[in-house]
Amino acid sequence: MDTKELLKKVRKIEIKTRRLSDHIFGGEYHSTFKGRGMTFSEVRQYQFGDDVRNIDWNVTARTNEPHVKVFEEERELTMMLMADVSGSKLFGTQNQFKDEIVTEIAATLAFSATQNNDKIGLILFSDDIELFIPPKKGRSHVLRIIRELLEFKPKSKKTNISEALKFLSNVMKKKAIVFMLSDFVADDYKQTLKITAGKHDITGIRVFDKHEAEIPNIGMVQMQDEETDELLLVNTASKKVRNDYGKFYNEKVAYYKDAFTKSGAGTIDCRVDESYVKKLLGYFKRRG
Repeated sequence: MDTKELLKKVRKIEIKTRRLSDHIFGGEYHSTFKGRGMTFSEVRQYQFGDDVRNIDWNVTARTNEPHVKVFEEERELTMMLMADVSGSKLFGTQNQFKDEIVTEIAATLAFSATQNNDKIGLILFSDDIELFIPPKKGRSHVLRIIRELLEFKPKSKKTNISEALKFLSNVMKKKAIVFMLSDFVADDYKQTLKITAGKHDITGIRVFDKHEAEIPNIGMVQMQDEETDELLLVNTASKKVRNDYGKFYNEKVAYYKDAFTKSGAGTIDCRVDESYVKKLLGYFKRRG
């Protein structure tokens, strides 16, 4: 992709996703993800209905008038976007590939966070950490994130979710809002997720194509594993082959749901031919 084409694509995604974050997600994001707590703002005279627990006894004694401490929400937060850039991201049988949907969802979330003056960071991972962009504020920073999501070429095609979560824990010492975007066709991350979710507010966004869930009966077909590049001759006419694949896929999905639910993390399922807008909005409303 040349520079002109890339900038055109970035601009197109910015227009679409910024409109969504401005008109739909901004307020929902703010109400869903609260600040780190309350910080002291000022002292004023007690008014009827004020919480007596907030009375400032030192000022009250000094002035002989009841005064209360006023607190305001410490709003600033950090959002970390974690995107799986392994080989399977290029799968797609409908209008878009999975990686295109991942980019749009990430951009929408990033602009929603920007509206609230929050920092946004990015981790691109395969079975290794491919790229880390430290959290920062501002539109130009979000545009850089979009550019990386569009054109980054990973070194590996494999996936290791556990390693990505360990890296997150190492680089993010304070609590962050974390969105992990992947198809979650992976194993052995349940324990790491449980530990990481104890520190951060994590949501897994599973992006998938409906045709990944089952193999159609179309006879003998040569297939390539996107993560290993292995070429296989598959007899899709075999009911056993189709059933075995369906079982394998369903086990991965069940593992993902069980891992995230038991760790207290959130989940969103986004099929490429369905509206991710409705899925995100529904999730925000349920949490808010």
